[in-house]
Amino acid sequence: MAEDETETERLLEKLDIGQKVRLLTGASNWRTYAEPAVGLRPLTMSDGPAGVRGEAWDERQTSLVLPSPTALAASWDEELVRKLGGLLAAEARRKGVQVLLAPTLNLHRSPLGGRHFECFSEDPLLTARTGVAFVTGVQQGGVAATAKHFVANDAETDRLHVDVRVAERTLRELYLAPFEAAVEAGVWAVMSAYNKVNGVTMSASPLLDHPLKGGRPVAGEPPGEVGWGFDGLVVSDWGAVRSLCDSARSGQDLAMPGPASPWAAGLFAAVTAGLIDEARIDDKVRRLLRLARRVGALGSAGGLPAPSAGRRTLLRRAVAAGTVLLRNERDVLPLDPAQSRRVAVIGPHATAVRIQGGGSAEVFPSSVVTPLAGIEAALREAGGAGVTYTPGLPPHTRPRPLDPAWTRDPRDGEPGVLVRLLDAHGAELHAEHRLSGRIVEPARVAGAVTVEIRALVRATQSGSWTLGVGGWGLMSLSVDGRTLLSGEYPLDSDDPTRVHVSPPYRCAEAELAEGVESEVVARRRLEPGTGVATLLAAAPPPGDAPTALAAAVAAARNADVAVVVVGTTEESESEGRDRESLALPDGQDALVRAVARANPRTVVLVNSGGPVALPWHRDVPALLLAWLPGQEAGHGLADVLFGRAEPGGRLPTTWALAQEDVPVLDTLPHDGRLSYEEGIHIGHRAWLRAGAEPAYWFGHGLGYTTWTYEGMDAPSAVGGSGADGSGAGVDVRVRLRNTGPRRGREVVQVYVTRTDTAVDRPVRALAGYAAVEAGPGEEAVATVRLAARALSHWSADQGRWETEPGEFTLLAGSSAGELPLSTTVTVAASGPLTPGAPMESALH
Repeated sequence: MAEDETETERLLEKLDIGQKVRLLTGASNWRTYAEPAVGLRPLTMSDGPAGVRGEAWDERQTSLVLPSPTALAASWDEELVRKLGGLLAAEARRKGVQVLLAPTLNLHRSPLGGRHFECFSEDPLLTARTGVAFVTGVQQGGVAATAKHFVANDAETDRLHVDVRVAERTLRELYLAPFEAAVEAGVWAVMSAYNKVNGVTMSASPLLDHPLKGGRPVAGEPPGEVGWGFDGLVVSDWGAVRSLCDSARSGQDLAMPGPASPWAAGLFAAVTAGLIDEARIDDKVRRLLRLARRVGALGSAGGLPAPSAGRRTLLRRAVAAGTVLLRNERDVLPLDPAQSRRVAVIGPHATAVRIQGGGSAEVFPSSVVTPLAGIEAALREAGGAGVTYTPGLPPHTRPRPLDPAWTRDPRDGEPGVLVRLLDAHGAELHAEHRLSGRIVEPARVAGAVTVEIRALVRATQSGSWTLGVGGWGLMSLSVDGRTLLSGEYPLDSDDPTRVHVSPPYRCAEAELAEGVESEVVARRRLEPGTGVATLLAAAPPPGDAPTALAAAVAAARNADVAVVVVGTTEESESEGRDRESLALPDGQDALVRAVARANPRTVVLVNSGGPVALPWHRDVPALLLAWLPGQEAGHGLADVLFGRAEPGGRLPTTWALAQEDVPVLDTLPHDGRLSYEEGIHIGHRAWLRAGAEPAYWFGHGLGYTTWTYEGMDAPSAVGGSGADGSGAGVDVRVRLRNTGPRRGREVVQVYVTRTDTAVDRPVRALAGYAAVEAGPGEEAVATVRLAARALSHWSADQGRWETEPGEFTLLAGSSAGELPLSTTVTVAASGPLTPGAPMESALH
């Protein structure tokens, strides 16, 4: 290690200031510059906590798709998450990627957050432990993980400019804690966020220097500012470096993307004029070289682990591991195929399952197993029960990108569309066959001024279809040579997702005849600063809702069991915007109620990235949360439904019965500011403080067996923590017994509470957890390690962690609302400074 650092210093000395500055802005959207003078190759970066897209946004370049990060956190299984991180590393290497822009360590502060599917949980400890496992798995595969978005980027509304106002203690104990754990675990990169915190944009924030990069305290020296000693690279979110001197003087190291940025335009002149200390530039380049060495992009490339086999099997296992069984009255689940000869599968999500969230992290799967397909396959293997499917709702009236199932390229006749790049005179410069009407990144061709998408659309029913073209600037839409729409649509946002990934549709109506092909053409002029994404979409005529619902009710009545799959849509839950409502869209609540009345053996699967309101939850005997379950969704869910696997998930976020019950809800800035007035009380902490009862508590989840908690043991007295929050911690032993009919897994959770206190504390907070397995009648003992940090608090006045001496109560059980065991422990005052892992328990 010391030799590597010596070599890095030698290489740094070989570079002049021009070469150094050049390295600090990206060379392209996804790559950094090479520097042959020191043997530095480009670093390639890629989005995706649920998959690795690579450099190109091209549906022909497919990726494995994992369950969403919320589903991973719901597993409460770090070893599984580590293995999935290794799978992502293998995918990254396959695509030539050295830096994976994940994991997202922001918290579920409000259930209305639009990007919660990309985050792990509402709790800092669960997020920290899951994030550490993810980082470890990725980096063991020789690929850099990137902890993002540093920090307090917990909502999407005005995310580029919002000023989050948050107290120092709240920052330290909640929002910074998962990043601190990732740094302690050795994460190689951190991404600074778009937003401001307490008036300063994060790409120029002093938080990048302290605590992120600042040194950790040394034993025997007077306590100073407590830092984490991060030695990796701070990369900006895309376009987040929007100024020159203040960002360059901060701990920001790399401005992405390139080649244009404020640093590319002015950093060399600022340094040569003495406005920026060259030592700052050296530190940034040093970190870039260090990262390049770690991922094999500097000097001779080392060998990397070979991709492991059984990747789809692992993804299938992950679906079951994260699936949460909220309710199982009358032991409806698991289903017995022998007693389920007629199964009605109902709901549009059964065939159009959402496997991932929308936005910058989206990837393209080579195949998707829908819930309907998974159920059919499982029943075929079991002897061939009859399966019927009905959507229960009319088709969406919102346009969807053209699909190869009902479109074809007019030039070669193959399923899909024809994309052409035209010059200023309309002459074709380039043409290619694509598989979708969503063209986020057309080919880059010199002289091209217009993108055209052309397809033969075969209507699946007669009537008035809605056709849409997406993009910015001058656009047109025609059917069989007849212009439906033509106009100039100016850019209305600077949010990169809206500009470059999901621009809005401009729509028109056209009469199409069932089975008859019509040529549909969308054109968009390419204007500087408006992105290049171009979309061609369609929606069938509105259906009849009463007829669709009646068909679902009839199917349910004629079945032994009804499985209803409901969920969110890309419009209701996506990057770039927060949710307005927790309600399921499009009449799905009425569908569930109608089916449940028609069949007493109704199972509901919820397909969403975050919480939704469940006003009917007591009306259905069985309720499962599938989250956004990745490409193996159907197989993994069928394994749970038919008992091949136990539903392994426990809630990573508290679920409300109704939106108006949620104690912390607001994501809307006021005068550009979003105040975290609730302080340290979010998630289950907020519910407890409000004295309110949610529909389902954080940590809740049933299995296919039952457990009795029999006792717990902990030391009667322990010492306090050091100034950095380190210390010996506490081992708590919890005894429990499997009282059910089959082997199972239980996640034992320990919470800490204290009533006699001079410090503002949560009513109770998660302090540690561990999983156990046991067969019927067997006893298991869970050893739950609590870090000293769990019994400490951050003192903003002293700038350090402190322990309030006295008696704490430890509670053990299966969720934040079900804690049958308790014991007390007496804690001494904060002890002398002892260097060590500040979130040690989070690393085990």
